[in-house]
Amino acid sequence: MLFAGRKYSSADVARIGYLPEERGLYRKMKVGEQALYLARLKGMDASEARKKLKYWFEKFDIDSWWNRKIEELSKGMAQKVQFIVTILHEPRLLIFDEPFSGFDPINSNLLKQEILKLRENGATIIFSTHDMASVEELCDNITLINKSKTILEGSVAEIKEKYKENVYELEYEGDPAVFKKHLKGAYSVQNERQLANGSWNMLMQLAVERSANDLLRAAIESVNVHTFKEILPSMNEIFIKAVSHQTNTPVHE
Repeated sequence: MLFAGRKYSSADVARIGYLPEERGLYRKMKVGEQALYLARLKGMDASEARKKLKYWFEKFDIDSWWNRKIEELSKGMAQKVQFIVTILHEPRLLIFDEPFSGFDPINSNLLKQEILKLRENGATIIFSTHDMASVEELCDNITLINKSKTILEGSVAEIKEKYKENVYELEYEGDPAVFKKHLKGAYSVQNERQLANGSWNMLMQLAVERSANDLLRAAIESVNVHTFKEILPSMNEIFIKAVSHQTNTPVHE
């Protein structure tokens, strides 16, 4: 096994941080006592660990938890503590397994921002999740595994490009019938609605022989265009399609 381009050694343990989905904290220990203990296991001296813990506890607004026992904390509260002890020693490789489990949207966003900062500071992050929205927000490259087999891998941007279906959203002011006449067929309307201001919002899938230029040209010639954009599939849609294709059966959320 290689780590940072060389053979892995026991010394590299201190350069790795692992956050499991299941809580790995001792329920009867106090929060501060346990955090210090785990920091020492990663090679930090007591003074340095206490100083950094103080910074992170204040940042996460949990400094009042120091003398509380783990068993007194909710699942989300315990996850905050576990996240801190995972990153406290500034590891170069971080492995997160469902890190947002048990969190409300505000705390999930707090962790996401910290994870992005870790990435910006040069840490390599392996992120295991079933939450495809988090994949889109946080990941550069993905590997999709189904029934122990890799069925999809690559950069998020490349995969979304591969699975796009020539779908566009257009908001315009004018007569829909005139616009469709200018487009001259070879399309299907997936959604069409008139907005409160009188303009129209239309989601259209073009035939493979038609391009965005064809759609935009027809719109400019017949209506007053407000917005125009291509709609790429979400990672959740791609996940369902890829798994369905592998099993040849529909996948229901």
